[in-house]
Amino acid sequence: MPTDPVGRFLAALDPDHREAVDAKPRAEQERLAAAWEQELETDAELDTLDELSPSAAEAEAARRVMDRKTG
Repeated sequence: MPTDPVGRFLAALDPDHREAVDAKPRAEQERLAAAWEQELETDAELDTLDELSPSAAEAEAARRVMDRKTG
């Protein structure tokens, strides 16, 4: 399991998004990973999900970050 924020963010993404983000410059990857960490820290709904399944909460936060970026 990756320990750096970018590696953890990439691991939480679905395969298509992971490939797209992996192709981006490191600075953009770090920006997205920071947004992902912020989503995990501030959303109370994700806190509840995190208690049941940390990986599901991380995946949901990653999906939300990517939806905002592309939406």
